[in-house]
Amino acid sequence: MGHFLGRGNNDSRMEAFVDAAFAFALTLLAIAGDHIPSSSEELWAALKSLPAYAASFLLIVRFWLGHVDWSRRYGVDDATSRRLSLLLVFLVLVFVYPMRIVFAVLFSALTHGELPANFAISRFADIPMLFVTFGVAFGSLGGVMALLYRHAWALRESTGLGPRARVELRMAMLHWSLIPVVALLSIVLALVIPAEGRSGWLLGLPGFVYFLLNLATPMVRALTRRRLANLPGEA
Repeated sequence: MGHFLGRGNNDSRMEAFVDAAFAFALTLLAIAGDHIPSSSEELWAALKSLPAYAASFLLIVRFWLGHVDWSRRYGVDDATSRRLSLLLVFLVLVFVYPMRIVFAVLFSALTHGELPANFAISRFADIPMLFVTFGVAFGSLGGVMALLYRHAWALRESTGLGPRARVELRMAMLHWSLIPVVALLSIVLALVIPAEGRSGWLLGLPGFVYFLLNLATPMVRALTRRRLANLPGEA
């Protein structure tokens, strides 16, 4: 039978496993396809891949911190939460390298090849393929996080969440649910926009739509503050 850990700083074996898996994913991200430089030229070439690594690192850490926050706030440790946590780990390990490729191609395009992509794009059809790959990876990870928070919401009575915690939980669900929505929009655009030279800047539109999340995040935070302020007894 599943049980619920007290909310706080208690660590479960699943949390430890998830932490270790994320650390392993970051290790793969750093060493996959690389080798120790043997000259200053190779060292400089390796350093040029740092922006792509940093972007991938921050993206993976974002989901790890989301899982940590979920674990600390709600302490749910039952069969469903374990399956979702394992699914999150599986998706991170599957998509860690494709995500780095997408960022490497992005920075290479933005710098007109000054930063190496180490990934050959020989035809326009490769561009939407990259956006679809990234959309599936990013969207599925966000979807799993949303399901974890949705599961915590379903158990709000059992875990004894108060009014304030319930508001924060609902807003967290909204926050993570926006990721698969925006990712799906990106995938649709990547499949609809013709993969040919005459499309021009529209070929990059599936990537630009992710900036919507930068606009949505402060809106969700403002909505959270407003709802918390409207709670009875809140000043």
